[in-house]
Amino acid sequence: MMVLVTYDIGFSEGAGANRLRRIAKVCLDNGVRAQYSVFECEVTPDQWAAFKQSLLDIYNPETDSLRFYILGKNWRHKVEHHGAKPAIDIFKDVL
Repeated sequence: MMVLVTYDIGFSEGAGANRLRRIAKVCLDNGVRAQYSVFECEVTPDQWAAFKQSLLDIYNPETDSLRFYILGKNWRHKVEHHGAKPAIDIFKDVL
């Protein structure tokens, strides 16, 4: 299934930069960066559960925001891209 993960990490206290790096690394381990704080992740339900929990373990709910958009298995019909940055079809070999 495809999951779009977005985040906004607060820097009002000193650990923000560290959390930002850790969140980005977990996202990169599970997907592809579409924009700076936006990741497209093709995962199984079990992988998603572990991935999501990893992010929730890192973020600070007082200063940070995480958003998860579950696009499911038929995500190709739900995603449309326009603009200069070419869309990367990281899943072309999966079909």
